[in-house]
Amino acid sequence: MKKYIAEMIGTMVLVLMGCGSAVFAGSIVGTVGAGVGTIGVALAFGLAVIAMAYTIGNISGCHINPAITLGVFLSGRMAGKDALGYMIFQVIGAILGSAVLYVLVSTGMHGGPTATGANSFGEGMMLQAFIAETVFTFIFVLVVLGTTDSKHGAGNLAGLAIGLTLVLVHIVCIPITGTSVNPARSIAPALFEGGVALSQLWLFIVAPFLGATLSAWVWKIISGDQK
Repeated sequence: MKKYIAEMIGTMVLVLMGCGSAVFAGSIVGTVGAGVGTIGVALAFGLAVIAMAYTIGNISGCHINPAITLGVFLSGRMAGKDALGYMIFQVIGAILGSAVLYVLVSTGMHGGPTATGANSFGEGMMLQAFIAETVFTFIFVLVVLGTTDSKHGAGNLAGLAIGLTLVLVHIVCIPITGTSVNPARSIAPALFEGGVALSQLWLFIVAPFLGATLSAWVWKIISGDQK
């Protein structure tokens, strides 16, 4: 159970800090230079992952992302029961993080472009969004699998490498979808925002899972684990 609780807390922090940066600091209307912009939001997500990696990494592995959990499961590194438990508690943690943001927004002012940090894509841009979320999740999960591999991994530097990769992914993908590469991160804000965010949610679940599946398959091949 402590692994599940760790995943819940880690995902809550990721959503609170990452989505919170978009809500409160991403673009402060009427205040020149006050918004942190794309780089700032990207750093918020990456730094949250780094912080949690060195906090709960030794407890749960710090997946805090159902796509990563799927990739780890398909790589044969965890049992199906644990994988399902991780995913459930990751979504719960994301909902808790979004709930805190909802309360903060409801009780005060904010100048960001969104009240929830929900992912979305523009009209006619579904294919672009699907490709982006699939490819960037593939890259992100591949880095996770590689840096945490018991034989070929980066050891104590894995958390840093993973966090910086998430920063890189966000820099490129934020203009396209707001960047998900994490179904839990998308599910929770969409539940609070509803509307378009909820109707488009399927893409931010299917595409990351597809990307994670491809990364597990590719890692097995290039690491020599695939016969």
